[in-house]
Amino acid sequence: MHRVRQSLPYFKELGWEPVVLTVDESFVEAYSTDPLLLKTVPEDIEVYKVAAWDVKKTRRYGLGSLSMRSYFYFKKKGDELLSRHKFDLVYFSTTAFHVMALGPRWKRKFNVPFILDIQDPWRNDFYLDKPKSERPPKFFISYTIDKWLEARTVPYADGIIAVSQAYCDTLMQRYPSMQKDRFRVIPFGASEYDFEIMRQHVTHVDRVVLKKDKINLVYIGRGGHDMRTALEIIFKAFSKGLSEQSQLFSKAHFWFIGTSYASAGQGNKTIEPIAAEYAVAGYITEITDRIPYFDTLYLLDKTDVLIIPGSTDEGYTASKIFPYLLARKALLAVFNSSSSVVTLLRDIGFKSVVTFSNRESISEATQNCYLQLSDRLNNIIEDTPFDQTVFESFRARSRTKEQVHFFNETIARR
Repeated sequence: MHRVRQSLPYFKELGWEPVVLTVDESFVEAYSTDPLLLKTVPEDIEVYKVAAWDVKKTRRYGLGSLSMRSYFYFKKKGDELLSRHKFDLVYFSTTAFHVMALGPRWKRKFNVPFILDIQDPWRNDFYLDKPKSERPPKFFISYTIDKWLEARTVPYADGIIAVSQAYCDTLMQRYPSMQKDRFRVIPFGASEYDFEIMRQHVTHVDRVVLKKDKINLVYIGRGGHDMRTALEIIFKAFSKGLSEQSQLFSKAHFWFIGTSYASAGQGNKTIEPIAAEYAVAGYITEITDRIPYFDTLYLLDKTDVLIIPGSTDEGYTASKIFPYLLARKALLAVFNSSSSVVTLLRDIGFKSVVTFSNRESISEATQNCYLQLSDRLNNIIEDTPFDQTVFESFRARSRTKEQVHFFNETIARR
C-alpha cells in the first residue's frame, strides 16, 4: 500500500492517470487502520472502494485474510471498471497476494497488461525446512494456496517489480519461461512528507510510553524465528555490555513493537524468549500488537536509538529502512551480509552496519555489535549522517519515475 500511496502525488506529472481500487477501510480490522494515511493522498485521485466479507463471521472458520475476504468484490468492481473504460495497465502493488490472481483474468477478458509489485515473497519456501514451532500459524494451508495461485499468475504477468534482486532471481528460476527484461528491481521510496503529517497530528501514543529515566532503543516491525540470529547478536552484545560497562548499559531499555501479524492480543512473543535465554529479559519490552503507521513515525522520532534486526533469509529487504533514516536518530542495523539493505546503507555512506553470514561469523558480529551499542549509548545523537546527493535517488519521486519508465517499457513491448 505504501508504494502506491507515496507514488500518487507524482504519477500525473509523469504522464500517467491513476485510478485506485482498494478495500473500504470499514472492512479492515480496526487495529490495522490509520486514518491519517488519507491525508497523504492527493484529493484529485479517483478512488473506488470495495467491500469484504465480515471478518467477525469469517474468523469462525479460520479466515481472516483481507485479500481472500475481498477477492470477489475486487473481481466484480474491476470487471465493471475495465468494461466501461480503456485502461493501459493494471498495477498490483500490495502484499494482499490473492488479489493478484485476478491479473490473468483481466488480461484475457479485457486485453489489458498487468504488472505485479513483489514486496514480500508470495510463495515463501523459507519455512519448509523449519520445525513446526518456528513456522507461522496454518503455514502449510497458506503455503499450498500461495503456491497454486502464484504458479497461475506470475508467468502471465507482463512485468514484475520487486524490492529485491533476490526475489527476481527466485521467480526467474521458478518460472524459466519468463524473460529477464520483464523484471525490474525498484526498492521503496523515502517520504519526508509523512513525518510532516505526523508532527502536525500526533502528540502522543497511548499504547507505548517510553521510559524517561532510560535510554530507549526502539524497533517497530515484525518478529519471527528468521530474525533469531540478528537478535542473538544484539542480546549477546548487550549482555557483554552489562558485564563490562554495567553503569552505561544498565541505562538502556529495548522496545520491540508490532512483532506479530496476529489479531490484537493474540500474538505470540518471539523476541522476549530469546532475551530470556541471554538473561537480559528485564531490559526488554515486546508488544506484539501492531500500531498505526503514524504512531510508528512518532515513536521513531521520539526515541533515543533505533535498532533494526534483519532476517537470515538473504532475500529479505526491510522497506522500513527509510523511515528509520529520515527519523535522523542514532541507528544500529544488524543484517545478513547478502541483504540489499546492507548495500543500500553503504551506498549512502552509512558504514557502521553489523553483518553476519554464517554461524562462524556470529562471534565477530557480536563484538562489532557490542562496540556499536557502546558508541550509541555513549553518544546519543540527533542525526544519522548520510550522503544527501546519493540519497536523492531513493526518494519517493525518483522511485515513481522508475516505476513509470517500466510501465512505458511494458506496454511498448505488447
